[in-house]
Amino acid sequence: MNNADLRALYGLKYNPFLPALPDEALFALPGVERFAHRVQAMAAHGGFALITGEPGHGKSKTLQLMAHRLQQIPDLTVRVVQRPHSTLGDFYRELGELFNAPLSPANRYGGFKALRSRWQTHCQSTLMRPVLLIDEAQLAPTACLTELRLLQSDHFDSKSLLFTLLCGDNQLPERFRQADLLPLGSRIGPRLLLTPQSPEMLHTYLNFALEQAGCSHLMTDELKRTLTAHAANNLRVLNNMAAELLSAAAARNLPRIDEALFLELFSPTAGKPRRNRTIEKS
Repeated sequence: MNNADLRALYGLKYNPFLPALPDEALFALPGVERFAHRVQAMAAHGGFALITGEPGHGKSKTLQLMAHRLQQIPDLTVRVVQRPHSTLGDFYRELGELFNAPLSPANRYGGFKALRSRWQTHCQSTLMRPVLLIDEAQLAPTACLTELRLLQSDHFDSKSLLFTLLCGDNQLPERFRQADLLPLGSRIGPRLLLTPQSPEMLHTYLNFALEQAGCSHLMTDELKRTLTAHAANNLRVLNNMAAELLSAAAARNLPRIDEALFLELFSPTAGKPRRNRTIEKS
């Protein structure tokens, strides 16, 4: 089911329940606007910020929203790390690729102090104000996180060269309480903890998603209430169920999605074959 099919059937510009969404379709969860304001105010001056939450609570989409907001600020160079679990050498290679800096390690035994010096020189000579976003940061090796702290500042912490927004599950803040990462943890400024969402907030999100996609009347109000009540306070669960409903409705050319389809797909007996009962003759 592609976007052309969705437009033809329902007038949708895209599937609002899949991970790949345009920036204008990103929903700001409670607490995000205040967090974004603080991050936008300090990003040009360097430092660290942190987004955490359990799976399905909206971390990655919030990080995408933050990337979009930060990209609107003049003079910032915003990049996203794609391989958070890299070795230190690979981390420097990716950093160099992202910011067009000569940061490939010269040999396997180090040279990382020289690379830090190159990074400082690159930032100073280009007047670049780099912003680095790292999703799934709980996977990053301790060596890479420590190196981020060393790259962040110059001249005995008097000048910041990098702003980093870390995003990960609830293991991440626990790591920052350990001795080897405590110096980094103590430097983290704005923090955002994403928590389970109430059915009312999920209902608000669902209305927003459908309206932005171009078909606010796609689902009946009854279905919306049922969906949000059965989503376990989790955005990912809600989106997965809604995506399955949309796919099933499109396959059947249904003009609108209602609770009957939900019950057919998700009721405890859905998909189970019925037993044929034989009546014994007396």
